[in-house]
Amino acid sequence: MDQQPTNTPSVHVLSDKEIFTKIWTSPRMVFQNINERQYDKYVAILLIIAGIARAFDRAATKNLGDTLSLWVIIGGCIVLGGLLGWLSFYIYAALLSWTGKWIKGQGNTTSILRVLAYAFIPISLALLLMVPQIGIYGLEIFKSDGDTTSAGMLLNIFYYGALILELVLGIWAFVLCVVGVSEVQKLSIGNAVLNIFLPVLIIVVPIALLYFLFFQFI
Repeated sequence: MDQQPTNTPSVHVLSDKEIFTKIWTSPRMVFQNINERQYDKYVAILLIIAGIARAFDRAATKNLGDTLSLWVIIGGCIVLGGLLGWLSFYIYAALLSWTGKWIKGQGNTTSILRVLAYAFIPISLALLLMVPQIGIYGLEIFKSDGDTTSAGMLLNIFYYGALILELVLGIWAFVLCVVGVSEVQKLSIGNAVLNIFLPVLIIVVPIALLYFLFFQFI
């Protein structure tokens, strides 16, 4: 009699195509599949792309176009965003694993980073919307008083429609993060939301408070 294989995943094995399509409609099933199979394919590239996308978003919100040229911003976002963004996601995953244990979370840093990478797929898609925006308005979208209304009605409709779509994709990425953390940490949705914000409350807020107090007394 043939010996049955061991360590067979308890969930249906999804193909690459199914993972990238079903994550929009059945995210928990996808995250369960990714977690149980320890599916690391595309994790690195997804984190790099998400880091670049976040870098462009910060460049726009911080009005870097007021002081930097367009090509410096683009180069900095691609290089630094790709490198430091990946590192920041790893640190965040480690913090989620650490604070998650306080509320009986079970995921380790690697497993959490794995689901975060796929939860950031909408953010990666938002990067594609940035390309035509730069093509239309160039440096203006990175300036505090940039002119983003003079390209004509159709291009303006596309530009502001892209901004709305980016907002929707950002919201959906957060939803996917909650579902992914819930699955890998074996937490309820409410505790998963708490877990996502705990690193900010426990780490960032005290540091910001100390920074504020320090400059109040010097």
